[in-house]
Amino acid sequence: MAHQKALVVPQPHAKFEVANVPIPKPGKDEILVKVHSTALNPVDWIIQKSAILVSEYPAILGADAAGVVEEVGEGVTKFQKGDKVFHGGDLNNRQGTFQQYTIVPADFAAKLPNNISFDQAASIPLCLMTAAVGFYVKDGAGLQAPWDGGEGKCSGQSILIYGGASSVGQYAVQLAKLSGFSNIIATCSAHNADLVKSHGATHTIDRNADVAAETKKILSEPPKFIYDAVSSADIQKQAVEILAPGGTYLLVGFPHESLSTVKDKKVYRVYGSPYTDRELGASMYDKLTAFVETGKLKPTNIEVLPDGLAGIQAGLRRLEENKVSGVKLIARVQE
Repeated sequence: MAHQKALVVPQPHAKFEVANVPIPKPGKDEILVKVHSTALNPVDWIIQKSAILVSEYPAILGADAAGVVEEVGEGVTKFQKGDKVFHGGDLNNRQGTFQQYTIVPADFAAKLPNNISFDQAASIPLCLMTAAVGFYVKDGAGLQAPWDGGEGKCSGQSILIYGGASSVGQYAVQLAKLSGFSNIIATCSAHNADLVKSHGATHTIDRNADVAAETKKILSEPPKFIYDAVSSADIQKQAVEILAPGGTYLLVGFPHESLSTVKDKKVYRVYGSPYTDRELGASMYDKLTAFVETGKLKPTNIEVLPDGLAGIQAGLRRLEENKVSGVKLIARVQE
């Protein structure tokens, strides 16, 4: 059996280490991808530290990848060996992306357009899907996705996005623009205001300001939608007070206990995986190449880490210590 290098968590709560593991084989409707670039996400260090969401050890994490199709499984017709692709991972050892070869369902991969690199493409899947699930699944905001005819359908409406310079926040801003929101207000650090506006925000508010007061200066009535890519307890309490009655509050973190008493507003916790809504995932990936190729969706700024797989742990430590701003950390796993 052929082997590869992977970054693994050997046992619950243990530190990451590089190990040799078998290269998985693609099954029906799956492809095997030789990973060139993978992105780091806060969930990776949270899983490693807390021993949640995975039950198989040693565990291979990682939720974003870009690379080259090495092998196609039975029934796959949209890809062939040698195609450049990008895709999200899943929480199992076959599909984690902190390894040199990984498995992905063909429906949840997109061909890499010529205008972006492997490194840039790896910044897209998980964070874009996290924004998309919040906006477009029925239990979330229930809006019509732009790749399914919903482009521009939210004209005249307003949205407030917390954490507009975060990786998820940047894609939430872009999707809000594609959906046609007339007022897109995003919180961010002052030095990231131009970045957030370049993605489509019509207004930015310094994240340390009185967001409620600043929002009232911009809007004549409360926003009906809030997307919270930060989800701290204080922001959750503030957000539901700002939100219009009957409005929808989308948050990426666990809801604070105070939200259990909210009666006249919808609260939805976003989990950014195509497996939460396979139809949305497949439709997004079906159109994703074209949306990136035309510039309707743009990758976030990136920072490439040194030392390949071995450099991931130091990058995750920076994420844990909140020492990353406005960029997505990328590792080149073949190094």
